[in-house]
Amino acid sequence: MAAESSDHDSAKEPAGQVTGAETATDTEPAATPSTDSTASTRQYSPALIATAVALPVVLVVTVLVLAILAARAPVEREPLVLGPVPAPAAGGPACTNLLPALPTELGDYTKSTLVEPSPPATRAWQRSDGGDPIVLRCGLDRPLEFNRASALQIVNGVQWFEARDQAAKASTWFAVDRETYIALTVPDGSGPTPLQAVSDTITATLPATPLDPGPLPN
Repeated sequence: MAAESSDHDSAKEPAGQVTGAETATDTEPAATPSTDSTASTRQYSPALIATAVALPVVLVVTVLVLAILAARAPVEREPLVLGPVPAPAAGGPACTNLLPALPTELGDYTKSTLVEPSPPATRAWQRSDGGDPIVLRCGLDRPLEFNRASALQIVNGVQWFEARDQAAKASTWFAVDRETYIALTVPDGSGPTPLQAVSDTITATLPATPLDPGPLPN
């Protein structure tokens, strides 16, 4: 009985005891990192990094430039509506010669598109942002206000009679020394350039004629 007890005890191993094989396995050195892990780390060139940094800046600058160009782009104006005015000589040779010779620009005013049907022998100019136009009409009757006592102003060889419209804040100038009467309505603040430029065109295309003012009012 004593021998059986000894054999049984020797067969038992204390809990938690590590065998030699297990000890050898646990003491093996840790595996070194594979070269694949190192190869997976990419290296970027300084030029590529600089390009990546610069791209957002270029995009911002491009947007700003486009915005500035859009702000400076001319505003498309609506066609201008002009009401009719009696112009019995609008189809005559004087207006036929004058209208094609008129400039497309009068200072900072440029030629406007008119809504058709437009009055005969008319031209108009506006600033780029619209506003009150400069309007020329050719072939008119003698203005009622033009008489022997009327004050005239000579501009670049043309005698003009001014009819002031306080309500409209504009002046209508009538060329009174040509074959037909020509009216140029100029808004306040337009400066002298429009009248001077039109005077030059009239002088170059239409010969001067004697004045024919109306009688003095009673």
